[in-house]
This record gives sequence, structure tokens and C-alpha cells, in this order.
Amino acid sequence: MSTPEQEPDYRFTLANERTYLAYLRTSLACYAGGLSAVQFLDLGPDRWPARIIGVVLVTAGIATTAGAFRRWQHNSAAMRTGGPLPVTKLPLVLGATIAVVGLIGLVFSLWR
Repeated sequence: MSTPEQEPDYRFTLANERTYLAYLRTSLACYAGGLSAVQFLDLGPDRWPARIIGVVLVTAGIATTAGAFRRWQHNSAAMRTGGPLPVTKLPLVLGATIAVVGLIGLVFSLWR
């Protein structure tokens, strides 16, 4: 037997929406950073480091966009049924990806 759904407090619904929008802003920053890396970073004659950074950041942006929507849906469903909020690794993965890309950029900048 499933738990009946109830309308959650609007403050929690709006907080969930703000979190979703924050993830979308983060994904837009990843897109912009990735495209800027490909366009403007000059880390060598072949430009492959800039391309790698760009591909990783744009891929992180795509994953963040998809993960944000999924997280918003799961949080909304949990609030409606009174269940616990699901655990997500999205912030950890996103933070680690951005840190690794930053280190790669730093290493290539110092190496140059």
C-alpha cells in the first residue's frame, strides 16, 4: 500500500525550485567555461589541453542539467509522500570535476 500524496508546504516547494535553478546556473557556467576554454585558452600548439578542458566542462554541464532535473523530481516526490529526501552525489561529482579541471589548467599554464 502506497502512502497518499499530500501537498507540501509551499516554502519547501520553492526551496526545492531554487536549488534546481542554482544547479542550472552552475551548468550554464560549465557550458560557458568549456566553450571559453576551447576558444581562448592557448596551452600549446595543438590546443589539445584546451579541448580536453572544454569537453570535460561541457560534459559536466550536461550531466548537471540532467542531474538537477532528476534531483528536483525525486525531492518533490519525497516531499509529497512524506518520505526522506534522496541522497545525491551530484555536488561531490561536480565539485571534483571542477577541481580536476582547475588543476589541469594550472599545470598546463605553469608548464607552458
